[in-house]
Amino acid sequence: MILKTDKQTLNDLGIIGRQGDNTVYGIFNRTITNGGAKILEDMFLYPLSDVEEIRKRSRAIAFFSETEKPFPFKGEIFDVIEHYLSNNDNRSRISIHEYTLEQKIKSALGANTQFIEIKKGVIATLQFLIKFNEFVVSLISKGFEKESGYSFAKVESIIQEKGFCEIFNVNNIKKLSDKEVIKLDHIFRFLNNENIIILKNEAYLLDVLITVSNVGREKGFSYAHPLKRGANRLEISKGFHPLLKNAIPNTLSVSKENNLIFLTGANMAGKSTFMKMVGIAVYLAHMGFPVPAAKMEFAVLDGLYSTINLADNINMGYSHFYAEVLRVKKVAEAVGNHNMLVIFDELFRGTNVKDAYNATVAVTDAFANKLGCVFIISTHIVEAGEELKEMRDNIKFIYLPTVMNGSKPEYTYKITEGITNDRHGMLIIQNEKILDILKKD
Repeated sequence: MILKTDKQTLNDLGIIGRQGDNTVYGIFNRTITNGGAKILEDMFLYPLSDVEEIRKRSRAIAFFSETEKPFPFKGEIFDVIEHYLSNNDNRSRISIHEYTLEQKIKSALGANTQFIEIKKGVIATLQFLIKFNEFVVSLISKGFEKESGYSFAKVESIIQEKGFCEIFNVNNIKKLSDKEVIKLDHIFRFLNNENIIILKNEAYLLDVLITVSNVGREKGFSYAHPLKRGANRLEISKGFHPLLKNAIPNTLSVSKENNLIFLTGANMAGKSTFMKMVGIAVYLAHMGFPVPAAKMEFAVLDGLYSTINLADNINMGYSHFYAEVLRVKKVAEAVGNHNMLVIFDELFRGTNVKDAYNATVAVTDAFANKLGCVFIISTHIVEAGEELKEMRDNIKFIYLPTVMNGSKPEYTYKITEGITNDRHGMLIIQNEKILDILKKD
């Protein structure tokens, strides 16, 4: 099962996109192999929504984090093997009976380019198979299968096949005779091409698991504990935004009793960053990846939707407000009877204050009825929070405070319970002397 999300959410949270390294994907994009890079990208595009699958991947990554076992290959060897195995046209097959004296002489002189390429591929494939077998045996002996739930049964069945067993008896890989090269080429390219691709893909997966474990250990991330779907629980202890230097950690606790978080605070107080931190942590947790937090526990969700950086759509003729309305409608339709995390930053900022106030109260109240979901909604309209406090007992009110240093506002970036009474917009305008500039002749 896959966690449902959309492009807007991926862009909002900086999960994967045009920003390159300045994305969450960019943090983990350190695989040694190109095949591993493709698997990593797929993991980011298709996060999991099954408790056991999440636990399985998380345990596998944690195993490598604890054992610190390195990936035993360089990426170049897989490029050679990929090229070699892709040429499995029967017309390129070399028979030992057809290997003429002339070809032998050319090979000795380094002029038989076809044979030289085949030999290069055979040696790379043989080196991979021997080393991969040793690596798998070492992982099994260390308890990888038992601890993670992953199984090497398929790998072992391929390696133990009659046609494969004899390759492990080669004495000197780099000094293979022409006869040995031709024999191994027949085994690799024409008898076991698909099997070697399977083994290669298993190696790519291990590359990803090891890479992610290294990043998590280096960044000080932890492993989230998944709970069954419907538990409606989210606990993030000292969570921080992984793309910010010296990010301030915050703690969040959500349950069925307070499934809607109503967030207030001044501009620049850190509301958007806090919401992105929560969204990123939840997204990575559903991938089974280590998360930027000291500790995390979460009920597995069906989907995650955010609206943080919503633009108008000139091509469609949509104003910013109408784009907001359509986004709320889309999310409302997606929520249904599902378990979702929904994040809205500054609901209805594209309309006048009165309409924004009424719409914020009405929509927040309606969302609060969806007790199987978790909502985080921020606004500048603190009066809406005061009204909702009278209407609902399953809303938790938190804010990011502003501390005045003389006439200069400073921000703690630390979550506090309650509703802010900070109103410093005009003060900031005065500090920047905008009115004085405009009054000049």
